[in-house]
Amino acid sequence: MNMTEGLMPVAAAAELIRSGRYLCIAGDEAALRQLPTGNWIGGTIPYFMAASGGTVSREQVFVHLVSDFATPPQLRFYDQGNLPQLCRNAPEHGYSVLIVPAFTACHSDFARNAPNYEDMYLKPLIGWVAGTHLDELGKNTPKVVLGTSGQFSDTHAVVMDVELPPQRYAQIGIVNLFQPGGGDNIRFTQTSFSAGSCHINGVESNLADYLLGNDVDTRLPLVADYCGASINVSIKNIERNARYVEFYAPVFPGLDYRIATPLNAEDAALQTTRFLPDTAITFSCNCILNFLYNELEGKQCGPLTGPMTFGEIGYQLLNQTQVYLSIGSTALEPD
Repeated sequence: MNMTEGLMPVAAAAELIRSGRYLCIAGDEAALRQLPTGNWIGGTIPYFMAASGGTVSREQVFVHLVSDFATPPQLRFYDQGNLPQLCRNAPEHGYSVLIVPAFTACHSDFARNAPNYEDMYLKPLIGWVAGTHLDELGKNTPKVVLGTSGQFSDTHAVVMDVELPPQRYAQIGIVNLFQPGGGDNIRFTQTSFSAGSCHINGVESNLADYLLGNDVDTRLPLVADYCGASINVSIKNIERNARYVEFYAPVFPGLDYRIATPLNAEDAALQTTRFLPDTAITFSCNCILNFLYNELEGKQCGPLTGPMTFGEIGYQLLNQTQVYLSIGSTALEPD
């Protein structure tokens, strides 16, 4: 085991923290509370894709090591009011890692408004949405941690800003195996985490009635083209009596959504090697829905490892997607 990164016992992570390393850590709340203060940020989740395969663990934590920085990274909390400043405050040459607790005002604001944040898409931003064990939904709140103070919060987001040396550069990668299907076109009139009324092929309709009436597999997300990228919106629940649908990310007006094409056997295993760059991967995460729907516990799904989250951040909020950060070099290799 590489004891500077990956899934490891709490004691090993604590040793790394005491050594002064800069770290991003995911783990069950009870495990994170055993860690000392230091140069780290964290979020709650007990689901992981480890090198050995999909794992559920309340005793271990997943560690990403932050290195190759030009100046010491800056760690801070953001609340709903100042979260829109996160990209403006980010280093001009580097990247930021953002962790947001699920089902909070910060989560909602980021999901709805991040595309309009100042300097968004100009500075690399990656991260994830903290969650809980699924058995604890509605009982325990997802939390983030500012390791420098040891403070846990279920209302703030936490960020690590990393400035890179001039010869290094950061690049965000998004691996979405879903593509929009060839079925009906769905449009919405407002930005929302839920919808009843919509337009299907230009006709005013009810989305819940449509999904139920057509026996749609709700494990498949809605997919739309966001400026050239296929972005998923995962279906959380259908409220049959109230006739509306809840989502894990907001839908936006003015976009054409379609139910995704089902994955074939190869894609269902989430083999991502063909999408990955030659440069070193510093950080990655995947979606809890991929973990559940593809029954990944005990299974490997390619070289990307990290937390299995309640949402992925590759600039904006994503669903049923893998994201990764790679660090490249502009320096010429010696002869």
